[in-house]
Amino acid sequence: MRKLRWPILIVILALAAIGILLLSRDPNLPPIIPDEVQPVTGGVYIEGLVGKFSRLNPLLDLYNPSDHDVDRLIFSSLIRFDDRGLPLGDLAESWGISLDGTVYNFSLRQEAIWHDGQLVTSNDILFTVNMMRDDESIISTDVRELWKAVEVVLLDEKTIQFRIPEPFAPFMDYLTFGILPAHLLEGLTHAEMIDSPFNLQPIGSGPYRLESLTIEGNEIQGLVLKSFQGYYGQMPFIEQIVFQYFPDARSALEAYRRDEVMGISQITADVLPDALKEPNLRLYTGRLPELSLIFLNLDNPEVPFLSDVSIRRALFLGLNRQWMIDHLLGGQAIMADGPVFPNTWAYYDGIEHIEYAPDEAIKLLKDTGYTIPAEGGTVRTNQDGSPLRLELLYPDNEKHASLAATIEENWEKLGIEVSSRPASYQELVTDYLEPRLYQAVLIDLNMTRSPDPDPYPFWHQTQITGGQNYSKWDDFQVSEYLEQGRVIVDIGERTKNYRNFQVRFSQELPALPLFYPVFVYAVDAEVQGVSIGPLFDPSDRFSLINRWFLVSRRTGPAMETVEEADSEISLPTGEP
Repeated sequence: MRKLRWPILIVILALAAIGILLLSRDPNLPPIIPDEVQPVTGGVYIEGLVGKFSRLNPLLDLYNPSDHDVDRLIFSSLIRFDDRGLPLGDLAESWGISLDGTVYNFSLRQEAIWHDGQLVTSNDILFTVNMMRDDESIISTDVRELWKAVEVVLLDEKTIQFRIPEPFAPFMDYLTFGILPAHLLEGLTHAEMIDSPFNLQPIGSGPYRLESLTIEGNEIQGLVLKSFQGYYGQMPFIEQIVFQYFPDARSALEAYRRDEVMGISQITADVLPDALKEPNLRLYTGRLPELSLIFLNLDNPEVPFLSDVSIRRALFLGLNRQWMIDHLLGGQAIMADGPVFPNTWAYYDGIEHIEYAPDEAIKLLKDTGYTIPAEGGTVRTNQDGSPLRLELLYPDNEKHASLAATIEENWEKLGIEVSSRPASYQELVTDYLEPRLYQAVLIDLNMTRSPDPDPYPFWHQTQITGGQNYSKWDDFQVSEYLEQGRVIVDIGERTKNYRNFQVRFSQELPALPLFYPVFVYAVDAEVQGVSIGPLFDPSDRFSLINRWFLVSRRTGPAMETVEEADSEISLPTGEP
């Protein structure tokens, strides 16, 4: 009690001082109200976009992320997804799904118009779908084949219906394509559309329209977007967005230091330390839709011990994943517990989180009968003399080579002999994963633009032969969960099935999840209202662009002033 006397006395004195100040204040004065900052329309935001300009057309930007970033602001889609993977209406004002999950009806916003003033209609959606069905389309074969199997019915000018041959809950994923104006492109083949002038003078229905291109030496160096006054959604505060193209993040960072840009589309690991030194550059991170993991071949007679869940668990416990993240990835990743992305509606946060525990791993190996031979050595063997020996394949690049070397070192400390070997991504898939001719493979799964978790392709029994169940995980109960999660439309029921799947995955460990990489975006402190969450595509950083602002009004009890970002950045001139 004596030790508490002085702190209590200090608190009492502080309260007394505050009370005296309040009593001495003139009661006739108005109450103290803090100033409020209210966004005001106006201002120009200039971003350094890493990449090169190709074509502004949402059906042609699959392999050019910088084009896709711009298209995200120019074009609309039927729906978009929030950062939890739940659908939100974009052009679609409302929608309904039949009880059997095979019919989807969508009503379009009545006020939605194109940048040229023409009405957006259901025919525009049908036209875009037909373009995706075209055999010359550059979209993936599986997406093209899916759309060939979907019947599209125009119910009226603002209502459209999709009929799919069987229940498929992830179908909503396929409705985020950018919609093209039929009145401008109808009649063109897909090949003709590729070379159409439309791709340099696009007309969309999104929050921004193209105002001009900046051309130097017959090459497009940048472009200017202007907010579209006829936009059906919440109007953005920032009036103009300027993109300037740079070959890499370092050159974009140098442009920021010269006050030529206010944001950088991506901060890569090589420039992250320098970007962190900039006092006014705010870095925003979001989890990418990627998972780095180690596939284990559970049915390879050369490594029969991989069929033992205790040994798979020991391999997992023996991986110092946090060290890899901190020292090899610059801290730019999140440790993974399973194949479903965290902070999404399908993620179950009750699954076991496994930390690095080499002593526990060694105990498990001993319990399964693998010990260091009495005559000495470093490799564990069982009573038959069979060693713990495996080959680890990895993508042939510097990052994965470093990861593979660390994995090899971690496992060798457990008494496992590991030989790691690089191969190109193409070789890993076609020569090893698809024919199941491997023992262990370090690889990244990229789920970009796929908000629905749908683990079915990688873990269902039917995908062991000819599919993507590369681990050959043959679990009947898991397959039931995944099948139900794929055909039931009710999200509550899907959540239960995916929760059960994740629990079973963490118990059985058919593959070893490592981490989810993160995306780093940089914006100057003058740009306010910026926030990003988990990403399903890097362009999702613009999902809340209508909340960003550069100009604000500060209001208080007796004041109202307008403040504009103090910047010497000037707009580039260019040819329209």
